[in-house]
Amino acid sequence: MTKEKQEVVRIDQLVEELNEHSYRYYVLSQPTISDAEYDQLFRELQALEAAHPEHVRAESPTQRVGAKPLEGFATVQHRLPMLSLDNAMNEQELLDFDEQVRRLLAKDGHDGGEIEYTVEFKFDGVAVSLLYEDGRLKQAATRGDGTTGEDVTSNVRTIKAIPLKVRAAKPPQGLLEVRGEVLFRKKEFDALNEERQARGEESFANPRNAASGSLRQLDPQETAKRPLWFFSYGVGIVDSSTKGISDLARQPLAHAMKVVESLGFSISPGYRVVKGAVQLAEAYRAAEAERDSLPFEVDGIVIKVNDVALQGRLGFRQRSPRWAVAAKFKPVEAVTVLEDIIIQVGRTGALTPVAILKPVRVGGVVVSRATLHNQDEIERKGLLIGDTVVVRRQGDVIPAVVAAITTSRTGKERRFVFPTKCPECNTPVQREEGEAVARCANGHCPAKLHNRLVHFASRDAMDIEGLGDKMVGLLVEHSLVKDLPDLYSLKVEALQELPRMGELSSKNLVGSIQGSKGRPLDRFIFALGIRHVGSKTGQVLARHCQTVERFLTLSEEELLLIAEVGPETARSVAEFLGEGYSQKLVHGLLDHGVAPAPVVVDTSKAGALTGQSFVLTGTLSGMSRKEAEEMILDRGGKVSSSVSKKTSYVVAGESPGSKLDAAKKLGVSVLSEEEFSALLR
Repeated sequence: MTKEKQEVVRIDQLVEELNEHSYRYYVLSQPTISDAEYDQLFRELQALEAAHPEHVRAESPTQRVGAKPLEGFATVQHRLPMLSLDNAMNEQELLDFDEQVRRLLAKDGHDGGEIEYTVEFKFDGVAVSLLYEDGRLKQAATRGDGTTGEDVTSNVRTIKAIPLKVRAAKPPQGLLEVRGEVLFRKKEFDALNEERQARGEESFANPRNAASGSLRQLDPQETAKRPLWFFSYGVGIVDSSTKGISDLARQPLAHAMKVVESLGFSISPGYRVVKGAVQLAEAYRAAEAERDSLPFEVDGIVIKVNDVALQGRLGFRQRSPRWAVAAKFKPVEAVTVLEDIIIQVGRTGALTPVAILKPVRVGGVVVSRATLHNQDEIERKGLLIGDTVVVRRQGDVIPAVVAAITTSRTGKERRFVFPTKCPECNTPVQREEGEAVARCANGHCPAKLHNRLVHFASRDAMDIEGLGDKMVGLLVEHSLVKDLPDLYSLKVEALQELPRMGELSSKNLVGSIQGSKGRPLDRFIFALGIRHVGSKTGQVLARHCQTVERFLTLSEEELLLIAEVGPETARSVAEFLGEGYSQKLVHGLLDHGVAPAPVVVDTSKAGALTGQSFVLTGTLSGMSRKEAEEMILDRGGKVSSSVSKKTSYVVAGESPGSKLDAAKKLGVSVLSEEEFSALLR
């Protein structure tokens, strides 16, 4: 055998050997060699492939390092929709699901016996579809809106827990789609945030955001640096020509998942089959008890009818199957110490007390701060500095101090005294009668300027990339910006003098600022930081005025005639527009070239939803929350943030919150995203 032939054979041996080691490490968690030994074999393969590039195999581990940066993501049409799941918010609702399944099947002639269900963890990750052709990874796509996703093949190829070629002596021929979740482990998520903080970058809020951001990197080499994992939860399609596993779609779901596991994919730890309501409840309680000991974040379990024939008889709703449900765990709580209370000054001068906590992990995130809202809230909860307190992540997202454990007090705790002067500028604070919030009245308070700038640049406002909290701090500290209009006079040369600002980053920031000049009018109004004017009110005012010039002429009387504007908001907007400073501010922005895009109202749809009020909850897959609100307002409807008996509809997207529960209690009609879209049409 020639030397070249020997080296080609060695390439094949190394590819198989290294892929086997990756499978044992990332899927079985049973490594058989050290990292150093793996690296030595990997380098040997790299050298041989460099000498024989024509023999580089598609499934070679060297092909995971990342392709060239992408210009954008192409779209992928899912062959079968990637549906979302309805939620059961507690054990009783899970039992209600079982009762509903049996009731529906009884109508269809089922004998009424106990139903078999599969049980798996509901991971805090990002759903993806993996399409294999003749056993090799062909395409990977995000869930997107359930019908259309983004092509993230180049990025997914860098994830070592996903096989580039399925494990089988005879790889299945034809098309096979494996679906699952891309996610972070707890310890690697914490390490990633520590690295970002060390670089002065913003931390990811939770593992799901981190996984989503990693998958959507335009440079696959950046994705390759992230320690992502993958767990399969099912099969999307099996092509009719797929040999060997062509009956997969007809087998019980648990059997299909065993086949998927045998092909080299991880499935949920403890994946199992239970029968009947009693075992279902036991599985729910056992999984919740196991939650904290898992290396991954989970927020519930997913229950599916195991019998595929019964699944077919149960069928689908518009947005979810009737044969599956996500049973959510109760909000996570932890006990820690309230070490201090500090005051933050917001853009409107509001003084907000913030709890400084002894760092504690709550539902997958290390929490060290939580808002206390105002002085009355502190007194209502009877909180003392030094108290042992219960901290909860509301809806598994927002941390809140629930209560003090008074039995743990030692006598060393002390009462928090709310300041009478602004901690930033020493100006006496004011608290208007009937208001819970105290405010700094100094228009030139540096903290107010800082937060005004951060708000102005935020995503829902002028969306200026690169102008975050730390950058704003530098601009204010070095007196480069003394008010909002100064942003549009910033020069590259001046920015280069700031710490960690090179020529390229300075040019990018200036370009981003200049590129924000033509943002829509509603964003501009919201960006001004007027009290009581959120993004929804900004949309209402923009649609009423249509141009910035018209906005500047609004009076309190006219504002009160707008259905969605209340007396408090009308007074606040009128006061803002009546101040000489505010007029100077807005005209200063316009003089610097800011030209908010006028609103064009589609009169053909106007009035279609007149008199109807909507509340949005959960994540909409086919549109952003802002787009949904705009569509409602375009048609004369109203958007509210809370559910009442006067609410016409609650639109429930994926992972809805407590608003869905409120709607059910009040008997308010609930629309799925598909039903909402149909109503708009």
